[in-house]
This record gives sequence, C-alpha cells and structure tokens, in this order.
Amino acid sequence: MRTVEITYRYGAADGVVRPRPLNADSARSRLDAGNREFAALLGGLVADTAMARRVVEVDLRDLGLDPGGHATPQQRPFAAVIGCSDARVPIELVFNEGPNDLFVIRVAGNGLGGDVLGSLKYAVEHLSGSLRLVVVLAHSGCGALTAAVDVFLEPAGYLALATQHALRNILDRQLIVVQACAKTLMATLGPDVTLRPGYREALIETSIVLNAALTAHTVQQEIGRGASSSPQAVYGVYLLQTREVWAPRAGTQESTGLAVPPADAASFRAFGEAVMKSPRIASLLRA
Repeated sequence: MRTVEITYRYGAADGVVRPRPLNADSARSRLDAGNREFAALLGGLVADTAMARRVVEVDLRDLGLDPGGHATPQQRPFAAVIGCSDARVPIELVFNEGPNDLFVIRVAGNGLGGDVLGSLKYAVEHLSGSLRLVVVLAHSGCGALTAAVDVFLEPAGYLALATQHALRNILDRQLIVVQACAKTLMATLGPDVTLRPGYREALIETSIVLNAALTAHTVQQEIGRGASSSPQAVYGVYLLQTREVWAPRAGTQESTGLAVPPADAASFRAFGEAVMKSPRIASLLRA
C-alpha cells in the first residue's frame, strides 16, 4: 500500500522557522519551490509499497503558543490566494505551506465577485506588513468553466438554469471568457479546430487559464499596479493529474510555476496565441 505522511511540526522557540519573504519575487519563488516539492513527493510513489514523507515546520506563534504567553496569533500571511472551491485542490499542501502563511479565498471558478474582491482588499489594507503576493490559482477540469463551455456549445442547456439565479451569476461571468477562447482558437489554429475530437477539452482548459490570467490582471488593477506598497498579482493552473502549477507565457516555452499576467490588450492577444499553441493544448486537440 502506498503511504504518504505530511507532518506539520513545531518545536522550541529557537527551532527552524522559515523567514517570511521580503518581496513579491521571493514570495513567488517560495511558492513555486513548494509546489515542485509537493509534486515530486507524490510523483515518486511508483511502487505499490512506496512511502513519501514531508515535514512542514510551523512557527509556534502561529498556533498561539508564543513562549512569552498565550496571546491570540496575529495574521501575517505572505500571500493571498484566490482559489477555486474544488475540494481536490488543498492549497496549503499544494504550495508546501502551513498555518498563517496564506490568506485563502475560495470561490467556484475563481470569479472576482464583490465578496471575493472585498476579502482581498481587506487583506491588502490590513495585512500589508507581511503580504507580498496575490495568487489566482485555477485548476484543470474546473467544473464552473466546464459548465460554461457546455452551455456555449449547446445553448439550449442554459434553459435548465433559468430559475437558478445563484448558479447563473457564476456561469454568466465565465461565458465571456469561453467565447473569447473559442474565437482565439479558431483565429490561431483555423476554423476546422472545432471539428477535432479534443476540441471541447481544449476549449475548457484554455478557458481555465485565460480566466485565471484575466482575474489576476483585474486584481492588479484593483489593488494598484506599480504602487510600492501593493503586492504583485500572479496566476497559475494546478494540474490535477501531475499536481504541478502550469502557466503558459507569451514569447517563451517556460510554462511551469506562477506567472505575471499580461498587462494590456496587445499582451493578452499574444498570450492567447501562446496558450492555444502550447504543447498541453496541442496534446488535447490530438486526443
């Protein structure tokens, strides 16, 4: 039987504790490294009797066990994460982090509604002493984007949601992204792309990554691009199959780890073409 042991461990006051990142680049590097370690940990479970172990060191102050007393822990996350509600994406585990490291906001489809944006602005305004990064983390096979793609391909399916206003609010935001992805797929790969067996899956996955990048771009505009006190926004897609974060970029073959979103319309066009031509999407279209 394959065994996985992930232990959150705290020790004495002078124990080994990772320092908080001092800037956005070091915060992103830490999350990328944590994800690589998590993916490698589980990726090594090949044999039926394989065992994987990982220890995440926790600062005892984050559990209210300050040696000077038992004061309520102070929030000091170095990154805020807007993640999907999908239970298959354990965000702290994905990035090899522990309690009080991440300020997590979860909502179906990574939608940037009022509650999500309000929660994020709270973090930016009240946790500025430690917050360095905002991550929009989507995931492969997202149910919200899959539903939007299916409605786009078969519009009659929208009628079943006529009385489900809450679900429609989520779906309607995604349909714009799906339509943009469908147009970009045809413009980049030709109109016959819709006839390929893997077209639906490719449209789902391109919509997921474009939605994540667009949300990160919007977040950056909302929290203040270029302001010295504002955290940087980045995006990525957690791949359920490999447990790695995927984020294609324009102008480079690099696609692993978190990435900065496009800054303007021209950059988004180049980004869209890069996504459509990426090896992962090409493999889906060949399926």
